[in-house]
Amino acid sequence: MENTTIGKVLYTGKTHTTGGRDGGSAISSDNNLDVKLSVPGAAGTGTNPEQLFAAGWSACFIGAMRKAAAKLKVRFPQDAAVDAEIDLVLTGEAYSLQARLNVSLPGIAPELAREITEEAHLTCPYSKATRGNIDVVTNII
Repeated sequence: MENTTIGKVLYTGKTHTTGGRDGGSAISSDNNLDVKLSVPGAAGTGTNPEQLFAAGWSACFIGAMRKAAAKLKVRFPQDAAVDAEIDLVLTGEAYSLQARLNVSLPGIAPELAREITEEAHLTCPYSKATRGNIDVVTNII
């Protein structure tokens, strides 16, 4: 396996997944994540990859917004939130994703919230990974 890292690796998340989204499971190497998987919209007890992606991206995005606010010398609100929506889309026979990041920055003026959000979208690793690959809309709510 070729290593394409161009910088210092800070952390490596490791999971073991079996069965896929149709009744499978995923567990992290440290056992902190242990989830049953299910098909989106199916009745059942598992989560699905789109929900996991939404949770990871929104958590990362909040960190990026915190850094953007600090750079702008703005106090970051304790109750900031991101409601991430990841759509699984079928076009013809091809599957793809699209996303909406609905950002809540209470107490921050809308134009400043937009600036923080745009800066975060430039620096968040999830945003970088998806840039040019899926349609993403950021909304200030």
